[in-house]
Amino acid sequence: MIAGIVVLAVIVIVGILAWWYESRFLTTDDAFIDTRVVAVAPRVAGQIIAVPVTDNERVAAGEVVAQIDPTPYQVALQQSLAAEQLAKTGLAQARANIVVAQAAVQQAQAAYVSAAAQAANARADLKRYRFLHRRNAKAVARTQMDQVLTAARSASAEARAALKRVSGAKAQILAARAALAGAVARVASARAEVKSTRLDLSYTTVRAAQAGHVTKKSVAVGNYVGPGQELMAIVPQQLWVTANFKETDLDLIHPGQRVSINIDACPNAKVRGHVASIQRGSGEAFDLLPPQNATGNYVKIVQRVPVRIDFDALPPHCVLGPGMSVEPDIRIN
Repeated sequence: MIAGIVVLAVIVIVGILAWWYESRFLTTDDAFIDTRVVAVAPRVAGQIIAVPVTDNERVAAGEVVAQIDPTPYQVALQQSLAAEQLAKTGLAQARANIVVAQAAVQQAQAAYVSAAAQAANARADLKRYRFLHRRNAKAVARTQMDQVLTAARSASAEARAALKRVSGAKAQILAARAALAGAVARVASARAEVKSTRLDLSYTTVRAAQAGHVTKKSVAVGNYVGPGQELMAIVPQQLWVTANFKETDLDLIHPGQRVSINIDACPNAKVRGHVASIQRGSGEAFDLLPPQNATGNYVKIVQRVPVRIDFDALPPHCVLGPGMSVEPDIRIN
């Protein structure tokens, strides 16, 4: 009888403790460590000549993790530099052509002024001879009159030709300016090509985008790789817990609540954290093929909603990574 009383008392105490715990904490075993794994991939194609890191090695942000043969890209850079120099030479020549064209315009204008003056002088002589001829036909010989008339006509024609040469010289300036614009564009294009080839050359050195540990290393010296081909992955140090709670428990969870985290890989570690956020939608809603419930045989299932829990501090001397199982206890009271 005493034993029965003791057993009953133990059951009552355990029940009270379980009720007290359930009323103060919310837990789930559907939880795991999560992070955003960084894939390391080259931006250019080439043969790998060095891989200075190995599996599970810790790397710093910006550290070299692979080296692609830079020789083809160095040759391309030299070619683009030569093309840039050639374009600059063409630009200098185009500028010189504008100066020459401007000088030609000035020369043509001076020639036109001289021709116009001669034409004006010839017209004045013709006018005087005609006046004398009208006053006294014998005062001016017919031959002399023809010579003056021919000289006036020739001078006028020369003036008109000089004016056309001025127009032609001005057109040469427009052509030279158009050639200058083309030369400027070619220089800009050549500079852009140099910048592009410099970038390609720099991309032959593959660096870690974030600090973390190398995983899934699949590249070795001698491999030929292409742009976007994954060489390895880096697990960053920023880890958190993704806990899938029942949707019926969400009214008890809100950001900021304290969390005690039990990690299967580190059973003796005392790890604390806090609720960071709650996903807007169940996990199934974001699957590749989300469930379609518009059918005649619908069965309601309580959905699981991911809750992000951030670590206050990672436990030292504990190897952690995405996918590892944990059990979070959220304090709700």
